Amino acid sequence: MISLRDAELRTPVADPSKIIAAPVNYRDHQVEMNVDAQVGALGFFLEAPSSLLDPGGTIQLPYHDRRFDQEGELAVIIGRTARMVGEREALEYVFGYTGLLDITMRGGEDRSTRKSFDTFTPMGPVLVTADEFGDPGNVELRCWVNGQLRQHANTADLIWSVAQLISYASSVTTLYPGDIVTTGTPAGVGPIQAGDDIRLELSGIGLPLTARVAADDTIACPTSGRDRRPVAPA
Repeated sequence: MISLRDAELRTPVADPSKIIAAPVNYRDHQVEMNVDAQVGALGFFLEAPSSLLDPGGTIQLPYHDRRFDQEGELAVIIGRTARMVGEREALEYVFGYTGLLDITMRGGEDRSTRKSFDTFTPMGPVLVTADEFGDPGNVELRCWVNGQLRQHANTADLIWSVAQLISYASSVTTLYPGDIVTTGTPAGVGPIQAGDDIRLELSGIGLPLTARVAADDTIACPTSGRDRRPVAPA
């Protein structure tokens, strides 16, 4: 009998219509990035579904002259069509929860550009249904790079809760089953490079999400946003 740990796992959702992401949704991350605005002012941004990567996969960095960071997050999978949903009933539209690594290129380009490269959204390794997962407002998050703990937080510290995010997103765009809402990252983001190994653990998710980093066939970045950004932490 093959155990879950021996199986080849894929992303819990293969083809969402959209990935909705929360910018600056932890106060400590706002402080480390030294930015004035947070999710309450910024709303959300979209990431390309084609950026999804199977758990255990390889993140391919596209450029050799730009900085790329890891961001560990709790992700929400929508279970039924939601439009203009109130905050009180928002969690009723959740099918389940999983882990997500939001890899980002630092710079002045739009967030949707800097986070939508192919392989930049590892997700999984398993989806836990909402009835089994429990309270998304009390999830411990830990993220390591090469065995060094970089991020340690609890979703109790989110600026906008999961319910708030879903409610707001549904007031802008219809959410469909399989759509992903990712909740933002806490402090501790840092640069990654070829050869690095990333590990994300979330309480309530039975297995860690892992990914390795490669830089095969990189080129010089064609855009000029390198120095147009908040100062990322050293």
